[in-house]
Amino acid sequence: MIARLRGILIERDPGGVVVECAGVGYDVAVSSTTFAALPDVGEEVVLRVFTHASENRVALYGFASPRERELFDLLITVKNVGPSTALAILSGAASPDSLARMIAGGDLAGLVKIKGVGKKTAELLVVELKDKLAGWAQVHRARPPLLDDVASALLNLGWRPGEVDKAVGHLMVDPRATVETLLREALRSMPR
Repeated sequence: MIARLRGILIERDPGGVVVECAGVGYDVAVSSTTFAALPDVGEEVVLRVFTHASENRVALYGFASPRERELFDLLITVKNVGPSTALAILSGAASPDSLARMIAGGDLAGLVKIKGVGKKTAELLVVELKDKLAGWAQVHRARPPLLDDVASALLNLGWRPGEVDKAVGHLMVDPRATVETLLREALRSMPR
């Protein structure tokens, strides 16, 4: 099984990437969160990989962070959620942390808004993962949820993860803060 790829990013589009390792190009499906964290084509990339072998194909699913891979591993334990569906669920959420909070909080309405998640799947996610993710979200919470939303917006605008972490790390969250005001403040501090 392939667990990790380190190589040169040869191609990238929102659905997947090609990583060349020792002359072999690996086609890897990625979530929108991982896609936003990728370097430019021609640069080195490291992805944690889930290898899924079925009767007629082998598929690779790549993740830029261990946290996203861990959440993916939990999602595929849910009945009727395979690797492709789990990747779609991760792509439909603002961030892995926000998805974990939705599931841990039993937010069925929020889960159903994710493309490909119907009421039954949302209920299964909550029933099967609520307890596991309640602790997971607490252990992995690196910043307040409001700052997670700002970070996600910046990543979706095309900023690099290092730049995003630096800008979000300097933000002060007061009780009147909104995503919009914090996003404006973060954008002012971003390199031109």
